[in-house]
Amino acid sequence: MMNYKGYSANIEVYLAAEILFGRVLDINDVVTFKAQTIEESRQEFQNSIDDYLEFCKELGQEPARHF
Repeated sequence: MMNYKGYSANIEVYLAAEILFGRVLDINDVVTFKAQTIEESRQEFQNSIDDYLEFCKELGQEPARHF
């Protein structure tokens, strides 16, 4: 499990596709990412959270809060 700015993500390995697939947990919105290495998955997770927070700001909405 990874953590960034108070958000957590779960990572799954898809061997057939040779990718790591991540999903942000504990929020009402769907935020996912994929990568080929652990380090890349960490960076993609952080990018996804930053993008999500910026998107919410542009819409003038509060980001989904943790359950």
